[in-house]
Amino acid sequence: MSEKTAASTLENSTSDASLAHAREISAKIKAKIAEDPSQFRVLTGDRPTGNLHIGHYFGSLRNRVELQRKGVETWLLIADYQVITDRDAAGPIRERAYSLLTDYLAIGMDPDETVFFAHSQVPELNELVLPFLSLVTDAELRRNPTVKAELDATDGRPMSGLLLTYPVHQAADILFCKANLVPVGKDQLPHLEQTRVIADRFAARYGNDGDKPIFPRPQALLSEAETVLGLDGAKMSKSRGNTIELRMSADETAKLIKRAVTDSDRHITYDPVNRPEVSNLLLLTALAAGGDPEQIAAEIGDGGGGTLKAQLTEALNEHLAPIRQRRAEIAADPAYLEAVLQRGIARARQTAQETLAQVHTALGMQY
Repeated sequence: MSEKTAASTLENSTSDASLAHAREISAKIKAKIAEDPSQFRVLTGDRPTGNLHIGHYFGSLRNRVELQRKGVETWLLIADYQVITDRDAAGPIRERAYSLLTDYLAIGMDPDETVFFAHSQVPELNELVLPFLSLVTDAELRRNPTVKAELDATDGRPMSGLLLTYPVHQAADILFCKANLVPVGKDQLPHLEQTRVIADRFAARYGNDGDKPIFPRPQALLSEAETVLGLDGAKMSKSRGNTIELRMSADETAKLIKRAVTDSDRHITYDPVNRPEVSNLLLLTALAAGGDPEQIAAEIGDGGGGTLKAQLTEALNEHLAPIRQRRAEIAADPAYLEAVLQRGIARARQTAQETLAQVHTALGMQY
């Protein structure tokens, strides 16, 4: 694929037509998973910039558990190196990494079926960034929508070299373990397209492993989760303090929900456009209780925001209670957490070493 063609593909990957195509492919993939989950390997993960919250849980974590339940092999990345793409310090990164791992296990991710690993502990993965950088141009990376979005979020901060090459590092995350399926939201489609471009260019420039490409072309499993806003009606964000963390207690959850933003109309309706704050609380209640937000609104009627908050508190605390209990038990055993992570890192390193050996062969760098 030429640079010009690739750039056009990346820039148009979130167009209506491309989005419709991605949804069509996702539907076909789900049907294939139902038939034979063994043909897929998923790569997914999170940056340990803070503790996981209900936005993560309802938006992606529950889906990861469902994929695992269906028998799809899952590789779960704690993307610690990506923490420093846009900041000067890593913060309490070790504590946050183990907090992520504790949450993953508490929601039901099984270390016998899922490979947990940390970015920084797999040097062979990170070495793949070097040959991959030879396959992209500076102009291409600067046009990448993912890079643009991350740069906009830094409020004018100069772009670091790590941020500029962020899509290449993400491509290495996916391709080192030869994942062929990546759960994403529509905003992340350009990043996955960049990964496919790198896989294609590597094959075209350096050849295959026999008659088979070294790297598969990963497909997107498009998320259908509805957008969950924060308790203030804005985007859910750890930095805004408008989240409910999975590790919080029932009392902490109740206090936060009590301060949640609603509006002056006592009659509760589900209207995401005109009443985003109220509608978001209804959506959260429905997600936690397994109901329909419009039906919940109809049942509350003139009960007002107080009744809505009470229902949300009860539904959320009831839903999260078993997760929180498991989390407390797991967190009390740091030796177990370390063993799970070290086992995953060993598996990831072995796989990365095998992939890197193939790459060295293709590059003629065997010494």
